[in-house]
Amino acid sequence: MDRSQKTDAVAQLNEVFNEAGVVVVTRNLGLSVAESTDLRAKMREAGATYQVAKNRLAKIALKDTDYAGIDEYLTGPTALAYSEDPVAAAKAVVEFAKSNDRIEVVGGSMGSQVLDEAGVRSLASMPSLDELRGTLIGLVNAPATKIAQVVNAPANKLARVFGAYGAKEAA
Repeated sequence: MDRSQKTDAVAQLNEVFNEAGVVVVTRNLGLSVAESTDLRAKMREAGATYQVAKNRLAKIALKDTDYAGIDEYLTGPTALAYSEDPVAAAKAVVEFAKSNDRIEVVGGSMGSQVLDEAGVRSLASMPSLDELRGTLIGLVNAPATKIAQVVNAPANKLARVFGAYGAKEAA
């Protein structure tokens, strides 16, 4: 990389750190191209991004951001997973690490809150933003459904009684 490419990489990473809801640092222990492609596809499905970045450039980009605390994790062959959803990146990386021993979760950060490996794993066990929205919609719709059932119940019972009388006279 020449100087201008490094400057562009630092600016792009700084933008990522300013917009991301969570950043997870992983250690690559010899991922093949196919495994890396599979991981990136799973990250895209989850609404997250997986990016290999030079540690020195990432440390420069971290300065003056909320994620400055994760610079201690940037040693060795690392990569960054990030997303705007505070759970998506952690969930996708932890799920992939369960089935592949060539990637290791090192730590991460959710804003200024630095997380170790256990913190990232517990974050991954939380429901995602879309799951929470679905639950809330279900909770909001549940009372309306119950009210409709209660209101319709007497009419249904009455219809069954008339139906039974009609069937009795027909017989």
